[in-house]
Amino acid sequence: EYTNEEVMFPDLPPRQDKADFGDMQARFVDIEMAAHGGTVVEIARDDAGQWQVVRDGRYNRRITPLETAMTLDGPAAGHPRLQTNDDPTGKQVIGTLNNCAGGMTPWGTWLMAEENFHGYFWSDAEETDGTATADSGNPEATSYGRYGVPGKWYAWGRFHDRFNIDKEPRMPNKFGWIVEVDPMDPESVPVKHTALGRFRHEGAETTVSSDGRLVVYMGDDARFDYQYKYVSDGTVSDDRAANGKLLSEGTLYAARFDEDGTVHWLPLIHGTGPLAAENGFADQGDVMIDARIAADLLGATPMDRPEDAQPRGDGAVYVMLTNNTRREDANAANPRPDNAFGHIIEIREDGGDHAAERGTWSILVQCGDPQIAGVGAQWNPDTSESGWFASPDNCAIDNAGRLWVSTDQGSKWDKTGKSDGLYALETEGPARGTGKLFFRCPVGGEMCGPYFTPDDETLFLAVQHPGTDGTKALEGFERESTFADPATRWPDFDPAMPPRPSVLAVTKRGGGKIAG
Repeated sequence: EYTNEEVMFPDLPPRQDKADFGDMQARFVDIEMAAHGGTVVEIARDDAGQWQVVRDGRYNRRITPLETAMTLDGPAAGHPRLQTNDDPTGKQVIGTLNNCAGGMTPWGTWLMAEENFHGYFWSDAEETDGTATADSGNPEATSYGRYGVPGKWYAWGRFHDRFNIDKEPRMPNKFGWIVEVDPMDPESVPVKHTALGRFRHEGAETTVSSDGRLVVYMGDDARFDYQYKYVSDGTVSDDRAANGKLLSEGTLYAARFDEDGTVHWLPLIHGTGPLAAENGFADQGDVMIDARIAADLLGATPMDRPEDAQPRGDGAVYVMLTNNTRREDANAANPRPDNAFGHIIEIREDGGDHAAERGTWSILVQCGDPQIAGVGAQWNPDTSESGWFASPDNCAIDNAGRLWVSTDQGSKWDKTGKSDGLYALETEGPARGTGKLFFRCPVGGEMCGPYFTPDDETLFLAVQHPGTDGTKALEGFERESTFADPATRWPDFDPAMPPRPSVLAVTKRGGGKIAG
């Protein structure tokens, strides 16, 4: 999802101030850019039954913001607000970044989710919050203020003009989309699908409606932002080429969670209600570019960081709400002010149809330690001391219908006394709301990417940025990690190697289904 320069570069002094990029050089920036994006890796079982990388596999591919060319399609493609100095057509862009959970389509393509794109953009102007303001002269200032551009997390814009909004004022509009990649064709050009809206995408989990249309559930991972879903106009078929159009022509919806337990899906369609010229929306392209502002005007429910949302075949959807310590006023769907631990909402779409425009919702669990009354946690009483968790993030559903939840507490894991991990969570019957610990992350790492093989006999897990988050609170370490002095050297445990994000393949001793 992102790089951690403090444990990445042996010859770069640690920054004492997040805004101080004085020691950053072009060579470091290019390495960071090459390390962002995504990778297609061909894997196979060896004679011993172990998964191994096929190092010369023809499908292996890197996709980066440094050099990978992409196209844009859908209602915003070619829009004047996407036209830049390097691309007057508004239909092309180099790269993708801050790619989070994403998903897979029914026809086997990979959906990369561009999340915190705002953090990569730069301005030479000195501003207290790093956000474009209405008096900055940037024609996109109002939009960028809503999206937090420029975040100035990285110094890319110092060395690459396309990440400097003073020189390329419209470039941020080319990021924040869902990107489709065909992993079976290493020569294919990735496509950013503007019909799915622009925001800080966490996941893009797909399913098929009762009448065969594609449905994509997506969360905007920011405090007080929205849960979305997209429904295609056409239906899924065996024709892979025809299926590509399903992500270009359809309707994006934002969710309104009513106090009576009803969820309404509000269509983001130009000309509907306030989505008109008087509010800055000249066409559907404007609506998709400013999906957040459109959802604001429609009255969608501001949520506590909606991240992954996993649909199930029976019309259920599980929405991960990670946390929101800035919430002051609670409501039914976000019931705790100063919500440090997050919760999970279950949606039941009307008639079990994922294309329905309304349904019902309920809270499956309120996360945190159930033994501390002030936390307000709610679990099945059978949940043990090891089974409760905080900050639900990515999720998966196995073939038995069980929900698996990975956590991301950020730098605040010391509040729970637990590192991040993966938990199995029951959703049906007397055990509903019971959590069980399955995998514990190394210190400072985030658990992400749970994914089962079709036979449920292998579970792939990703450990992100081990040894970095919250290490000042780690008893016995109590300082920031650096390349020379990290909190852990997982997974190599080699004194010459820093901690490295890694993908694991988990199998059951003796074989068989995971948790079967």
